[in-house]
Amino acid sequence: MSDGTVNKSRRRFLIGSTSLVGAAGGVGAAIPFVGSWSPSAKALAAGAPITIDISRLDPGELMGPMPAWRGQPVFVMLRNEETLASLRENTNHLADPSSEKAEQQPQYAQNEFRSRKPEIMIMVGLCTHLGCSPKLFAEVEPQDFDPNWKGGFFCPCHGSMFDLAGRVFLGVPAPDNLRVPPHYYVNDDVVVIGIDAENS
Repeated sequence: MSDGTVNKSRRRFLIGSTSLVGAAGGVGAAIPFVGSWSPSAKALAAGAPITIDISRLDPGELMGPMPAWRGQPVFVMLRNEETLASLRENTNHLADPSSEKAEQQPQYAQNEFRSRKPEIMIMVGLCTHLGCSPKLFAEVEPQDFDPNWKGGFFCPCHGSMFDLAGRVFLGVPAPDNLRVPPHYYVNDDVVVIGIDAENS
């Protein structure tokens, strides 16, 4: 039976313990919330650079199995002297022969070959129209879609055409050249795709 007196020690204990439990609960709730701000391991891996061995590339063929960077296919090909010579020839049929749209390739690939090394082609294998994957037609021979074909990539979905430097033809649905990802060479046989040597 209470005599009406207040037990101040007991009140302080109850207030203190209740506050402590509330603070612990708040921290417990905040940890997963703050943790959700950090990208997952899968997200980090999706944007991570990839390292590939190009020592077994055969001229005129895409590397297989095809590497992927950021979930996108990457076309890697060894171009021969004949192909390189054809890229220097008449470019009147190309929409952006000098690769003037800087966002489509790093500065070191803003050349007629669109690469660090002329003989090695590296580009994202997605059409710049709607993201379909163009098919390689490496042979320099007439094709149904273009009787003056000099070899390159043809997107069967909507008819976009690109040469063997990924430069888009005039008058096709694709608005831009195929994108060249950042890359650098560790040595003659190994290339890292997804980062420039200057930023590695």
